[in-house]
Amino acid sequence: MSKAVVLNEKFERAGEAALPENFQGINPHNLYLYVKAYAANLRANNAHTKNRSAVRGGGRKPWQQKGRGGARAGSIRSPLFVGGGVAFGPTNAKNYTQKINKKQKRKALEFALNEKAENGALFVVDNIAVESGKTKDAAALVNKIGARDALFVKENIDEKTFLAFRNLPNAYLIEPNELNAYLAAAFRAVVIEKPVWEKIVKEG
Repeated sequence: MSKAVVLNEKFERAGEAALPENFQGINPHNLYLYVKAYAANLRANNAHTKNRSAVRGGGRKPWQQKGRGGARAGSIRSPLFVGGGVAFGPTNAKNYTQKINKKQKRKALEFALNEKAENGALFVVDNIAVESGKTKDAAALVNKIGARDALFVKENIDEKTFLAFRNLPNAYLIEPNELNAYLAAAFRAVVIEKPVWEKIVKEG
């Protein structure tokens, strides 16, 4: 059974907390589908070109139909001319959104957390707080975790703790409603406050 590492206020190892049985044996394909949908839903979809009806000009026939020895032309807005419209170009009408149901979303998160626990990179702590508001103090907490980068999940982010974490390139501080399988999988370690962890386990 996978276990999360329990830390005390000084971020020192104080014990272990077992993950629920339903966190085990989840198909990793759930995580793949969630990450795929998450990335697709972030796409801005702003690629757009003008077709021949949208470009400027073309009010008159550029040259006579016959007699000049060249191909006939009816408008300089044709895709054949420089400055003309684009034929079959991209428009922002395409929708990249992918749907993922709630159960699959939940299973993806459970799999990501269980994977972190198996690697000894899932931590539960009573409180995540940097009262000084200094970046160096937040960096010290990350160093105690012993991971290259870490995701911190705090129940309610206060101003001082936010200021301490915001400039750290190897740490990301979020509230429970922002936690998802993509973030849990992307960081080398996940640190969760005890009240948040209890809710996650209860909902599971």
